[in-house]
Amino acid sequence: MNSIPLIFNERQIKRTSLGGIFDRNNARMPVSAVLLSRGGKHYRAKMLDVLVQCGFESVVSIETDPESYNIEDMSSRYPTVKFIVTLEKLTFGEMVNIGIEESIADHVLVLWDDVKFSVGMMTPTLAKRLCDLNHYCVVPRLITKIQGMPVVTSPSASSTKFQILRSSSVKDGEKTLYPFDLVGLYDRQKFMTLGGFDYTIESPYWQNIDLAVRSWLWGEYTSISTSFQLIYEDSLPVEDHTANMSELRFYLKNLVPIFKYDHGVIPSSSFARYLVHSSSGVVEAFKRFKDAQFWTEKNKYRFKMDIVDLIEKWGKED
Repeated sequence: MNSIPLIFNERQIKRTSLGGIFDRNNARMPVSAVLLSRGGKHYRAKMLDVLVQCGFESVVSIETDPESYNIEDMSSRYPTVKFIVTLEKLTFGEMVNIGIEESIADHVLVLWDDVKFSVGMMTPTLAKRLCDLNHYCVVPRLITKIQGMPVVTSPSASSTKFQILRSSSVKDGEKTLYPFDLVGLYDRQKFMTLGGFDYTIESPYWQNIDLAVRSWLWGEYTSISTSFQLIYEDSLPVEDHTANMSELRFYLKNLVPIFKYDHGVIPSSSFARYLVHSSSGVVEAFKRFKDAQFWTEKNKYRFKMDIVDLIEKWGKED
């Protein structure tokens, strides 16, 4: 596994771009939109129609399967949309990293093409209210055609084991640990300062949890808006919580560091505890542990708390 990236988009992805003619006259809100692909050509065209009508400051469409339809035709049909054609395999988080990097507004709405989105779901008034919250991420209420889903998540621990609790009971402005399925309105500068999604974590679930927990440990805030609601056209995507090498990297970066005085640190004494969880030989485990120590040292003053503090403070009023 590669070393933990120290800066935003440390891995440069081979890609080409088409379109993206900036139209200031059409922009009605200080928000860019990033469209991720999962639903196929039919869903995509419908989503692009709506996004162009909404008046976003810019729209970026990430194309990971350019063979599925003619990108040049789509670019001609939607000249204001910037189509990014990736030339190598990406994680979902890397797709978002590219989209946010290519966006021009201070806030970026990340969506998949299999959610139901209409012009009235993000008005200039709502966009301004959500942006003015100054939160790292604002998460929409997510539902299927028949039911809501437990989008309210919180950190917990059972017998010292980190857990995430879920609830479908939603209050406007309520904090939540992470944005399900990466969907949300992100503060672009905060996202990049946090380093974005770690491309060395290949599991979509652990990649999402890694950035989300890091954002809280580094003093950022994620909340839910009940005024902002999205419906999945098909069934909800399934989160794969399997414990693997991705989970171990998350563990090293987020659960092992402790907050001491005014900074984060991974004590060398933590190695024995990590070795028990590592499922690898001593040499390989030590290499990964030292990598995490180095990353934590480089970012030590960004830590505002550790995972124990986060869990203890979560249920208390801000």
